[in-house]
Amino acid sequence: MFYCILCYNLESELQAWTREKEATVMAKREAVAHSLACQGRLGPIGKLMPTTTAMTVRASREPLVLDGPFAETKEQLLGFYLVDCQSLEDALEVARRLVGDTGALEVRPLAQFYPGIGLQ
Repeated sequence: MFYCILCYNLESELQAWTREKEATVMAKREAVAHSLACQGRLGPIGKLMPTTTAMTVRASREPLVLDGPFAETKEQLLGFYLVDCQSLEDALEVARRLVGDTGALEVRPLAQFYPGIGLQ
């Protein structure tokens, strides 16, 4: 089963990181991603652009398009890893290996959706 590991942190904190700090964090995550890729367990990884580039579409009589990410959260969604895991415990172990000393990783099972077929 695929699990999506969502990466959250304060954008302001990340923007304050030195190049060395960012390189250290990314090197750790790249090592974990490389290990998962060698095992054939790594799906797409995405790094989202800053929230200043985001737009939100809200449901209403006429869909409403707003500037910015208006989620009710203190931390911002920054990116994701899609990982093939045998169990939730396996996915949590991957997240433990990925997490640094800041932010949070949310782990969710992924139901694959195929238009016209439904959830698998």
